[in-house]
Amino acid sequence: MRFVADLHIHSKYSRACSRDCDLEHLTWWARRKGISLVGTGDFTHPAWYDHLTENLVEAGPGLFRLRADLDRDIDRTLAPSLAGAPVRFMLSVEISTIYKRDGHTRKVHHLVYMPDLESAARFNARMAKIGNIGSDGRPILGLDSRDLLEITLECGGYLVPAHVWTPWFAVLGSKSGFDAVDDCYADLAPHVFAVETGLSSDPEMNWRVSGLDRFRLVSNSDAHSPPALGREATLFDTDLDYYAVRRALETGEGFDGSLEFFPEEGKYHVDGHRKCGVRLEPRETLAHNGICPECGKPLTVGVLSRVEELADRPSGSRPAGAAGFTNLVPLPEIVSEIVGTGPKSKKVLAEVDRLTAALGPELVILRDVPVDDIAAHSPLLGEAVTRLRRGEVVRDAGYDGEYGVIRLFEPGELERRNPAFALFDTEPAAGAVVGAGSAESAVDRPVAPRPPASPPAAPTSTAAPGGSALLDGLDPEQRAAASVESGPLLIIAGPGTGKTRTLTHRVADLVTRRGVPASECLAITFTRRAAEEMAERLAVLAPEHASALTIATFHSLGVVILREHHSSAGLSPAFGVADPDQQLAVARTVVDDDKEARALVAAGDGRYKKALRAQDLVDFDDLIALPLALLEESPDLVDAYRVRWRWVSVDEYQDVDEQQYRLLRLLAPADGNLTAIGDPDQAIYRFRGADVGFFLRFREDFPTARTVHLTRNYRSSAAVVTGALDVIAPSSLVPGRELHPMVDHGAAPVGVHHAASESAEAAFVARTVEQVLGGASFHAFDSGRVSSDGTANLGFSDFAVLYRTDRQSRALVDALTTAGLPFQKRSHDRLADRPGVARIAAELRAATGATVLERVRAVAGDDHTAYDLLKPLAVECGDDFERFHTSLALGVEVDTWDPRADRISLLTLHASKGLEFPVVFIVGCEDGLLPMRWPGDDDAAAVDEERRLLFVGMTRAQRHLFLSHTTTRPRSPFLADLKAFEQIGAPQPKRRKKGTQLSLL
Repeated sequence: MRFVADLHIHSKYSRACSRDCDLEHLTWWARRKGISLVGTGDFTHPAWYDHLTENLVEAGPGLFRLRADLDRDIDRTLAPSLAGAPVRFMLSVEISTIYKRDGHTRKVHHLVYMPDLESAARFNARMAKIGNIGSDGRPILGLDSRDLLEITLECGGYLVPAHVWTPWFAVLGSKSGFDAVDDCYADLAPHVFAVETGLSSDPEMNWRVSGLDRFRLVSNSDAHSPPALGREATLFDTDLDYYAVRRALETGEGFDGSLEFFPEEGKYHVDGHRKCGVRLEPRETLAHNGICPECGKPLTVGVLSRVEELADRPSGSRPAGAAGFTNLVPLPEIVSEIVGTGPKSKKVLAEVDRLTAALGPELVILRDVPVDDIAAHSPLLGEAVTRLRRGEVVRDAGYDGEYGVIRLFEPGELERRNPAFALFDTEPAAGAVVGAGSAESAVDRPVAPRPPASPPAAPTSTAAPGGSALLDGLDPEQRAAASVESGPLLIIAGPGTGKTRTLTHRVADLVTRRGVPASECLAITFTRRAAEEMAERLAVLAPEHASALTIATFHSLGVVILREHHSSAGLSPAFGVADPDQQLAVARTVVDDDKEARALVAAGDGRYKKALRAQDLVDFDDLIALPLALLEESPDLVDAYRVRWRWVSVDEYQDVDEQQYRLLRLLAPADGNLTAIGDPDQAIYRFRGADVGFFLRFREDFPTARTVHLTRNYRSSAAVVTGALDVIAPSSLVPGRELHPMVDHGAAPVGVHHAASESAEAAFVARTVEQVLGGASFHAFDSGRVSSDGTANLGFSDFAVLYRTDRQSRALVDALTTAGLPFQKRSHDRLADRPGVARIAAELRAATGATVLERVRAVAGDDHTAYDLLKPLAVECGDDFERFHTSLALGVEVDTWDPRADRISLLTLHASKGLEFPVVFIVGCEDGLLPMRWPGDDDAAAVDEERRLLFVGMTRAQRHLFLSHTTTRPRSPFLADLKAFEQIGAPQPKRRKKGTQLSLL
């Protein structure tokens, strides 16, 4: 069976798409055009997926048709020549992926096809873990193309790269693509067997690139409205089913070529600069070195030039066995040229209605109906179709977002014709043109992009680890700190100065060059993730010694001490660590009321502690308090641990609390080898009991200590460093605070924006993300939101939005969802608190299985959500069941996202500590939020800590920093200290005037 397929369309849930993009209208127009197989488009969108499940029924292997009652209603509105033709649907979706690979930002669109609704549902579930699939029918995801293909294959579908030559959003695009399809999909590239050529190229252009020979070259309309169906399409000669179509694409048998635009009609065919009215052929672009001769800015390089760049064959080459193609102009556009009105005018639509009623579907008229039959209705139309079939058209190529124009008649030719030959008694056209742009919906076209920013200077590389060369890659300050021979050492490390790098190199140097036994080294951090990062670095720097090092958090160190001296604490060797639910349950054995039970837990009440011990349990606080009590009561035990760990290193020393401080003083004598590293200007955890005073008195506690300052910042631009120093200066705890930017991250100033409201502030964030990224969608260009390529080499994971309180995230979530930008709200949710996790953990000990994963799988049963949450930790723990339970109790955090995904990070300023991002927004820079205080509050120490919190947030930024505030509260007083910045938007935004109710009188 020979049929026409259009397998790239969109629903009404995609941006800039017609409300008529529903199944009924798509079916009506498919019959009108003569298309038998249509992609559903957008099956990842929840509302569209529901619409598909409610209104489609199975119709052959892997395909669907409209419900019979709806189908009958459609046929009643069609001419008999069109009604009743079979129209089938294949589940399809276009996925936009934006990510970084090999140091470059990649923006690639893909078409994904699934054989049934169940497979589509599995795929949707996987996509939902990666990004927001509910805001746009064509979701924008921060996911590598290779990983998207892997997920597609795992769900039973296949993938086709979309419009492969489009400059900004395609696998071979000049702006953000690759030089070969295989490079994009890496090891899974053999599973890609077809590519979509796009509107600005046809198969003949693609035949010049031998790397495309193995792919079937397909074409589709990418329709954003039902009348655009079939402007490009693919021909098959197979059974009408999903698997036959897939086999034809894989093998070429039954693949019958394509129906194409004339490529000049595409809006990126040749090169140019639309703002200047400059349009150039590839050879002219080369002659101008890619620079616009009018304005001196880079030209937008079109598809023809990109093909020339990658071509390894001359024009006119055709690979053996390549399927043919036919260039067409849509029938309404031909009629439009003849009658002299737009292709969507009532006059044109009425005449096309009459033609299709008499001669059949539009594509049949253009390709198959004898010209004499067409001429009987209109001689001019007969002449136009004759010329079209011979390829005798007038071409005016598109460039830089401007659609090209294809004419069937020379300028003035229709005017010279006898009016008697005019179609349907209309006035002859005067300069009327046929162009794809006229058939599009009324959306502003993109403005010309600016050139990408120059890449930043690469940081100094590290010398290969090992021997005396281990410290060669450090800068002079880092080396001075890492090479201190012995005794107490205080390293004051400003943000971005290589704190962890210095500490790990010091430890590695101790065990490799200086002969210190690795078993005598203890390194303490505050978070599990920081400990893991330190362990990973040391495994590289000192691979033969890393396994003997002790790297712990304060709490996991407490577990070690308690395991070794459990009997002294009244515990068994297999004591457990109570999670919050267990703590509350234990407290309820002492009191009856939940509220009172929580109060007991919070206060560490003796009755509650006694009940814990009776069940052989400790809680989180006990992991510090009990080891501290053991050491304070036993000088011999203190001596034993001092002998065991002669070299102690503590990260983030400014964040220690009173109990942690006492524990460290016991482990390290006054003249011992204690290395403390941190920055008092980043002390932001007073609310947790941390006391920066312990950092400031280090020289009193350890009189022989040496102090080394790290002042070379390798993270942030000069503007960010200068701004951060301005803000911290009034209350800095580091006398003569210095911080010197060492890398070139561009000259972008710190941006300050004043918004009218929280929602306007969030909209500013979403809009600016797109502008810095250089556009996340075609709609960003078409709507005028983005007019440049943005900053080079950025992905979604390079953006972070920081705020003082979690409540501020609501407006941001809404704005990013509306914009269709993928994001994650990074929190510190405990994995043990998620539904189903506690049950699985409790039943694990009684389950069967050699590994943690096997038992988790067995216990989870149908609770797939809890299983998915626990799986990463279970795999990590292997067969160490005690580690699994302890990790849960110690508060291992939830990671519900696919690790392959790129997303904008939303997080509190406190949670941002230790992280860095190329682009940072800090919202809510307002008095009452930052600093967080009530009117009249005069706690100067608290305000100083809030200032340090802003300093921490600002120094997370590498290239771009944006600070924003609203009219809701007064501007933060901290911004008054910022000396150099760029005001973005009006300094005082205008409030919208409220509507005034008119008086009846």
